Amino acid sequence: MFAWLCTDPVGTDNLQWQELPTPAPGKGEVLVRIRAASLNFPDVLIVQNKYQIKPDLPFVPGSEYAGIVEAVGEGVTHLQVGQRVAALSGTGGFATHAVVAAQLCMPLADAFSFEDAAAFIMTYATSCHALLDRGQLQPDETVLVLGAAGGVGTAAIQIAKAHGARVIAAASSDDKLALCRQIGADATINYQTQDLREALRSLTKGKGPDVVYDPVGGDYAEPAFRSIAWRGRYLVVGFAASAQIPTLPMNLPLLKGASLVGVFWGAFSQKEPAANAAMLQQLATWYVQGRIKPVLDGTLPMQELKRAYARMGQRAVRGKLVLVND
Repeated sequence: MFAWLCTDPVGTDNLQWQELPTPAPGKGEVLVRIRAASLNFPDVLIVQNKYQIKPDLPFVPGSEYAGIVEAVGEGVTHLQVGQRVAALSGTGGFATHAVVAAQLCMPLADAFSFEDAAAFIMTYATSCHALLDRGQLQPDETVLVLGAAGGVGTAAIQIAKAHGARVIAAASSDDKLALCRQIGADATINYQTQDLREALRSLTKGKGPDVVYDPVGGDYAEPAFRSIAWRGRYLVVGFAASAQIPTLPMNLPLLKGASLVGVFWGAFSQKEPAANAAMLQQLATWYVQGRIKPVLDGTLPMQELKRAYARMGQRAVRGKLVLVND
């Protein structure tokens, strides 16, 4: 097998494409021949030693991937050799093969392409857990999606629309907003050229959004919270644009009767596995029905991983970048 190996987490320059022994699956594990893997924001942080998870060195980055089961370990009965699966294991995906715990594998219907499957679990599970579980989004409510053209942002737009909500998408360019309208956003805000609070006031007739979905943080966190509707829910998803985690005056939730809600899908999936499995099944059903579909910025050969990292660093990615093996 070949893999991108991180021996010193100081950035992408130190990653090396190397030939390694193909591992055998242990008890409760499967060996997956990887067909596609997506690049997520945690994959950027982990090779810079900035992520909350610090894997032992050396490690293979790549948290999310899809492929075909080539071997099964002792005790694995629900997966078979030749089965199509997607997995989210935190590391191991930027390679030709990976050993992964069988319980982390999501069986794929034939209708699920490997490219879509590799770009599915993290963004759609995060957004669904955020909006429907933590945010308790109701049909006919209005949700503001910040960073709306990114991976989790595009997933949030589709899930909110599938649930019957009105979506206001906010992003940093007109091209990104055109993509958001294409996948279902009802209204858009360019927060580089428009005043966020004034635009929200106009689009909601002064009421404000019922739910704010924020994977960005940064300078727009406070104006977005100041614009939230009475009894609104502000979903803290991540800090993709923040060198520092933003702070909010604590009187704002009081004045708005609003909730500041943390979203940590990874912990939810571990602490409430049955609820997470049911959610993933619902998402898979929506995919087969054509109600949701990952937005792919493009695909690159697995050997061009550093080019993919560079594109993400330039904030040029719309949706998800996927690396593929021949």
